Amino acid sequence: MGRRGKQLMMMTADVASLLFAVWAAYALRLGEWFVPSQQQIWLILSAPLLALPGFITLGLYRSVVRYLGEQALWAVLKATTMAAALWAILAFMTRMTGQEGVPRAVPLLYGLIAAVLVAGSRFGARWLLWLPVRRVFGGRQVLIYGAGDAGRQLAASLRQARELFPAGFVDDDAALHGKDMDGLRVYSPTQLPAVIDRFGIHDVIVTLPSASGERRREVVAFLELFSLRVRILPAVSAIADGRHLVNMVREVDIGDLLGRDPVAADPALLGRCISGKVVLVTGAGGSIGSELCQQITGLGPSRLVLLEASEHALYQIERVLRRVAPCPIVARLGSVKDAELVQQILREQRVETVYHAAAHKHVPLVEANVIEGVRNNVMGTLTLAQAAFDAGVETFVLISTDKAVRPTNVMGATKRWAELIVQDFARRAEQLGRGQRFCALRFGNVLGSSGSVIPLFREQIAQGGPVTVTHAEVTRYFMSIHEAVELVIQAGSLASGGEIFLLDMGDPVRILDLAHNMIRLAGHAVRDEDDPDGDIEIVVTGLRPGEKLYEELLIATSNAESTRHPKIMKASEPRLEGEELAGLLARLDMAVASQEAPAARDVLMAVANRSRGGY
Repeated sequence: MGRRGKQLMMMTADVASLLFAVWAAYALRLGEWFVPSQQQIWLILSAPLLALPGFITLGLYRSVVRYLGEQALWAVLKATTMAAALWAILAFMTRMTGQEGVPRAVPLLYGLIAAVLVAGSRFGARWLLWLPVRRVFGGRQVLIYGAGDAGRQLAASLRQARELFPAGFVDDDAALHGKDMDGLRVYSPTQLPAVIDRFGIHDVIVTLPSASGERRREVVAFLELFSLRVRILPAVSAIADGRHLVNMVREVDIGDLLGRDPVAADPALLGRCISGKVVLVTGAGGSIGSELCQQITGLGPSRLVLLEASEHALYQIERVLRRVAPCPIVARLGSVKDAELVQQILREQRVETVYHAAAHKHVPLVEANVIEGVRNNVMGTLTLAQAAFDAGVETFVLISTDKAVRPTNVMGATKRWAELIVQDFARRAEQLGRGQRFCALRFGNVLGSSGSVIPLFREQIAQGGPVTVTHAEVTRYFMSIHEAVELVIQAGSLASGGEIFLLDMGDPVRILDLAHNMIRLAGHAVRDEDDPDGDIEIVVTGLRPGEKLYEELLIATSNAESTRHPKIMKASEPRLEGEELAGLLARLDMAVASQEAPAARDVLMAVANRSRGGY
């Protein structure tokens, strides 16, 4: 049936309801079966004629019955009140003409009965229309947590997609409890058990785009108590078209539980080292490097140069960037260890800013391959920094790690050496008054990066377990890759030369808790003494060689200074004087050249041991 046909049907129902309402008002007032006189018949027939223009004006025939809500009810009450008032005036005028009078209570009773019948016909029709839909979607109904604009738009989007049926809203606002929003009831969180049982709910979608990360984590944790599949609408600043909201809904990720509320980026800091400049990113195809490249392209560089040792990784990131980048992209296959290649790139491309993200970072692999770890992480950084210094590069930013603090493993020691190298070039640039800025940025684990524990846990969970944790008390810092890279860019703009910047990583996370959360988010139960019938077991394997229980961001905690950015701190870490560093580098280079891994390890860890007590 078309729209006009449905409107005509509603008008017909309203006419019948109004006629019956007048008759019923007389009958109730008189207390008997009412048989109207000829004059009363004409008065009764006038009721819909007086009411329908008001019904049309107030939009009673514009609303879609299936989605009627509280607003429709108020419109009906206003329309029937107006209709009763007009009819009462007409009834009074008939008395003035000497015709048979109308009892004073009849107009009031008419208005009340008309409101009940007109509203009842609409909401009854709504119930009948939704009844077959609810049967079709039995077992596939979903609750929406959050009755705000995003929640209501999502409900409309779900209705159009017809994959899940929105059974109602859940909201913390007590003022909304028990009300209808777009035809759906708003429930209190305390009513969840009853609502889940009533509608057979298995899914909840959290729509709190403007809420803090902490609040969203609290809501997700609360909902998981009811063994529901929890999904989330990501935090977005603006939702322009609700028709597309279904595609934005995703599974709750571990980042939603560990992440922090990001601080808005400073546009001036973001663009200072990039806008209008030639930028080089080493390790461009890695987790950090690829995110760096994508964010840099949005900041208006004159050219972006990619350096990557992996052919496949370079191909992938170049392919992505060429689709979206407004600036020229130059892709170079090679290693930072290749001095001639690095010098050629810097000279020919006239690079002004370097983000050095190329590194071997897998702790066990570097521990077992000391020579290659030193070649890439230490000598590669030395080669690149020297070339940048000679080419007059304005800004050089080293991506370092919290494992460089009092390192107990080869990877961490190599990154501490890389920091010392960058600090030395900053000292040399300052002495010569060249205005070049060399700095390093130190942060913890990035969610989802290669080598991170999170992809490993996901793989183990997908295979049915067990999930391996090296120690029950191991803790690590975590940050989203987007936020980390955004802070990297801003930190480079804050540098004057020689700084080691630290990112505010929030509170450290116990890896055992992380494993529990990831198993739970995947819809499984942990198999342990409390639940021997659980799905996936967590096995403690023991610390790996060089692995620390706790990571740190500072050698001396008293050295941290604030910057203009609330998430970025500046550390005044100990340095090595040029001659001493040069001597140690020469010893390290000899060990590498002769493939003497124990000797190379000794030199590396000698610096590590000295950093434990300061220089």
